[in-house]
Amino acid sequence: MTNQPSFSLLRRNRLRDWTAGYLFAAPFIIGFFAFYAYPMGYSLWMSFQKWDLLSPPKFIGLANFTKLLQDPVSRLSLYNSFYYTVIAVPLQLVLAFALALALTQPLRFRDLYRGGFYMPILIPIVASAVVWQRVFHPEYGILNEVLGWFGIAPLKWLFEPSLAKPAFIIMSFWMIGRMMVIFIAGLGNIPVSLYEAASLDGAGAWQRLRHITIPMMTPLIFYNMVIAIINSFQTFIPAQIITQGGPENSTLFAVLNIYRQGFEYFNMGYAAALSWEFFIIILGFTIAQFYMSKRWVFYEE
Repeated sequence: MTNQPSFSLLRRNRLRDWTAGYLFAAPFIIGFFAFYAYPMGYSLWMSFQKWDLLSPPKFIGLANFTKLLQDPVSRLSLYNSFYYTVIAVPLQLVLAFALALALTQPLRFRDLYRGGFYMPILIPIVASAVVWQRVFHPEYGILNEVLGWFGIAPLKWLFEPSLAKPAFIIMSFWMIGRMMVIFIAGLGNIPVSLYEAASLDGAGAWQRLRHITIPMMTPLIFYNMVIAIINSFQTFIPAQIITQGGPENSTLFAVLNIYRQGFEYFNMGYAAALSWEFFIIILGFTIAQFYMSKRWVFYEE
């Protein structure tokens, strides 16, 4: 007769496995509640308060949310972030994808080029912002010097409201190395047999790109797009360092406006309400992207 383990032994083993699992997961669980869940819950409570960091918080109900719907500066900051994201992200994706296609070809010094385009990711954002501030200088900037070779007069990139956001969009191309590396990895995983079969059927380079490469890369395009949109909406450090939101609030992005309201004007309750408005907008964009991805993203069976 085979000896069966007792019910108490099974329960002890299950409890031991359960305890070990939660002990290994404890650093993440503690970190999540300490640095994410609690601050989010506290900011939600704060959004119903009026608090200047000095006097005790005072409950004011929905007044902060009513104010943000009527505040023209809040609407302008959202527009600036939307404008920047809608234009910058598609251009980043196209440039990163084009670089990845070029750097998967048998080029001399290919690895050197890959490292060079990825290198800006390793540079601190503050240092990059200082460098770009010099690049866009109206008198001594290298960009205006290059434009001068083509007979274009110097432009006041960071001092004209109509040019400030385009300048930030140009600056964003500095950080496409991460996208490029992901695209390069994806291009290397496309089976060569697909290209060989297409070539035998008479498909040219453009047809292979359109009907094989791009469809096979849509999961990575979608991933890069989601991450890029979230990061673009959260642009803060370059605007704070280079323009402080100017000129005429043309680079006052949403996160910079939240920072100002909380830590410069000491309207912590209003800043919390703006944060939750911004969170809901980004969440809505992300959900919409996942919904629309069913129509154009193709996954391997």
